[in-house]
Amino acid sequence: MTAGFVREARASDAAGLARIQVESWRSSLAGLVPDEVLAELGEAEASGQFAERWRDAITNPPTSRHKVHVAVDPADPVGFASAGPATDEDKWPATDAELYELHVLPSADDAGHGARLLHAVADTLAEDGFRTACTWALSGDAPRLSFLEAAGWVPDGVHSNLDMGVKVHVVRLHTQLS
Repeated sequence: MTAGFVREARASDAAGLARIQVESWRSSLAGLVPDEVLAELGEAEASGQFAERWRDAITNPPTSRHKVHVAVDPADPVGFASAGPATDEDKWPATDAELYELHVLPSADDAGHGARLLHAVADTLAEDGFRTACTWALSGDAPRLSFLEAAGWVPDGVHSNLDMGVKVHVVRLHTQLS
């Protein structure tokens, strides 16, 4: 069994990233959002929109500091992460970064792809001159929170809600980049 690796995403990865996103959301959001919201995520129209969104993010990023990484094993995408300048009003986008998305296929969760992606993103953000990074996580997603905290991310006291048919509580975490 190969350990897989992380590389920059390519336009040809877009449909695979959409599939990973949908499968990851279905797994992590189960029980936290209404079932009809989860069902809508997997519809062909939604998947097509996600794929187009990822193709655009890969081929036409807003800045050179917006990046999408993909974990492959052995040659197929099994996870991805996107990051760039922080978007929250209390962050300074010149030095504060944000991990926008981090998803791994549920079937590949225990293979270390999430950690490889997180390390690749942190390395790239540091190389791009960022000093800190933040991300948002569902407060009810204990596995994700545990994963991030084990990697050195800590809650910074900021909370919000996502509107996904119901209000879903989210917390912001941050870490120092070296």
